[in-house]
Formats: sequence, C-alpha cells, structure tokens
Amino acid sequence: MTTRVAVIGATGKMGRLVSSLIEDTEGYELVARLDSKSSLSEMLGADVAIDLTVPGVSQGVVQFAVDNGIRVLVGTSGWSQERIDSLGHSLAGRDDTGVIIIPNFSIGSVLGSAFAAQAARFFDSIEIVEAHQAGKVDSPSGTAVRTAELIGRARADLGPVSAPHTDQRARGQQVSSVPVHSLRLEGLLARQDVFLGGPGETLTISHNTLSASAYERGILLALAATRTARGVTVGLDRIVDLGLGEAGSTGAPEAADSAAEAEAEDTEAAE
Repeated sequence: MTTRVAVIGATGKMGRLVSSLIEDTEGYELVARLDSKSSLSEMLGADVAIDLTVPGVSQGVVQFAVDNGIRVLVGTSGWSQERIDSLGHSLAGRDDTGVIIIPNFSIGSVLGSAFAAQAARFFDSIEIVEAHQAGKVDSPSGTAVRTAELIGRARADLGPVSAPHTDQRARGQQVSSVPVHSLRLEGLLARQDVFLGGPGETLTISHNTLSASAYERGILLALAATRTARGVTVGLDRIVDLGLGEAGSTGAPEAADSAAEAEAEDTEAAE
C-alpha cells in the first residue's frame, strides 16, 4: 500500500532532501509540498505529514495535522518537554494519529548520544561542545540537549555531573547539569563532541556530519515508523534497535522524552 506524504517546509534544505527521497522511494507518494505561503489545508489527504519548518511554526503544523487525523514526523526544533508532555496528553487514547519527533536523523549521531549516556555512569566530569554552520537558528542544538538529558537520566542515581564555576557565562548553558557549548562557524555542517573526565583519564565521543546524505537512512526508518505511530515518540533510538541491550537503553516512555531539534543544516527547513 502506498503512503501519501505531505512535506511542510519543502523549500528548505532538509525539505528538498526529504521530498526528493520520498519521490525516489517505492511505497511513498509525495502529495503536497508546503512552504511559508501555503495553507495548512494543503496537507489534507496525506497519511503522513513531515514537519520541517521552524520553531515558531512547528507546533501549529503538528496541531493541525493531528486534529485532522494525520500522523506526523517532526524534524523541527523548539519542542520543549512541556510541549511534548502536553501533546502526549492530547493524543492519549487516540488510535487514528500519532507523532514521532526526531532530534537528529543521523544513525551515527544517535549512537554517539547513546554511547555518551552509557559512559556517563563512569565519569563525573562531562561537557558537550556542538558546532554547526553559522546560519543555524537555535543554540544549543536539539541533539546536544537530548544528549545532555540522556546523560542526566543515566546518572539519575549518581547525581549531577561535576561542573565548577557554572555561574560564569563562558561555562556554557547547563542542561541536566551538563555544560553545553555552541559554536556557529562558516564551513561546518554539524559536529558534536562529548568530553568525559575522570581520575587520570579522559574520554571523547565525537560525531561529525560530513554531508546531508547522513540523514537519509534515518529519515526512511522514521517515516516507516510514523505510518503506524500512536501517542508521542521522541528520538530515533526509540524506533531503531541500537543493539546495546537493556544496559544501553537510552529511551524514555512515550510522551516523556527530550526536546526535539531540526539542526539548521541538519533538520532545518528555513527558507
């Protein structure tokens, strides 16, 4: 059976990539491409809507879609925990729709976050440095926020990380007690480094996105899962078996996960 897909934010970088991918993939039909001038009603008739807009628009797109029984794949930033929880409550008991929010479509990025969460139980000093191209509209990135939240969750029984002098602005923004630092530079696509320190040693977990092709496999995996989604699911790690077993599980119950991201180059569809 063919799944009919509407892409909202279709003229942005990620929107163009996703639209092309859908057109080239058997089992999907691209039935609508919406931009900033389009009426949301143009998505009606789709089975799945893919939201690749901007933070100020995303919530309205998702609400319109779920109100009309359309399942939604979200790749846009600005989804705070409060918004995710509210959306989850509004979808409780509904079988006709669901929402999947993906902070980062890269398999490597998801694995990097999972590895960091595993290692966090063994190191008390942890900081994150994320770097993106200069036009990225949000800081810190949603991927960095999610990584920090997964680290905090993994350390729930151990307490916050050791982060001295956090009152100083140069020490970054604390997320789940983890200092997060953002770089915005020309010539970059996306990179994240998680630095972990302990007595006599350090460990660095790095992920570097070299081209947008890194997102294609994750997009198709997330899109396939969205076809039958119910409630709210956050993170590619919730729909892909990372092979890490229970000890490496970084997922949280549906509708109770981290804020989402559309990396401005990762998952941004700004025109």
